Amino acid sequence: MREILFALAALFSLAAAAPASAQAPAGTAGALALSPEDRVLGKSDAPITIIEYASLTCPHCRHFDTDVLPKLKEKWIDPGKAKLVFRDYPLDEPAVHAAMVARCAPSDRYFGFIDAIFAGQEQWAVAPDPKAALARLALLGGVSKEQFDACLANKTVENKVLGSRLVATQQLGVNSTPTFFINGKKFEGAPTEEAFDAALSHAGS
Repeated sequence: MREILFALAALFSLAAAAPASAQAPAGTAGALALSPEDRVLGKSDAPITIIEYASLTCPHCRHFDTDVLPKLKEKWIDPGKAKLVFRDYPLDEPAVHAAMVARCAPSDRYFGFIDAIFAGQEQWAVAPDPKAALARLALLGGVSKEQFDACLANKTVENKVLGSRLVATQQLGVNSTPTFFINGKKFEGAPTEEAFDAALSHAGS
């Protein structure tokens, strides 16, 4: 969509044009507070909160979702020790479309769509027509072409996806994906299983 490209361009220019003081994280606690719009993997009362800002076209994000997250889910999320909050930080137009499709799915199927989108990233994201390839992937998940088109035309959903990135950039200083916060503290370093085990153990102590 040309409108999405304009919106992304405006968002990027807004972040770049902001003075240095405005780019520094401000209102961090408020920006990290959970809201009804958030998609949460795990038990809502888990004492450790992992917030992930990711783009569905980001290879490093795909690696985390397919290789690291399943291990964290087994050790930390399923036992109720931690929960993961997935937030959109789209890097390009295909990522915006993919995030919108996931958000249009029923909330109990959201993470299933995220996993499927990441698993198929190397096919749909680099296809000559990523939108058509994404539509075919969504169809496998039970989303008809009519539902797919209606979702991508939904300005409310589009604004939620773009707004997530804008808040992360302006209030949290996020500028790359994936970026993680654990109980309000930015996670530094490579997102490996070992590094997360250490950070989560420290957060829970």
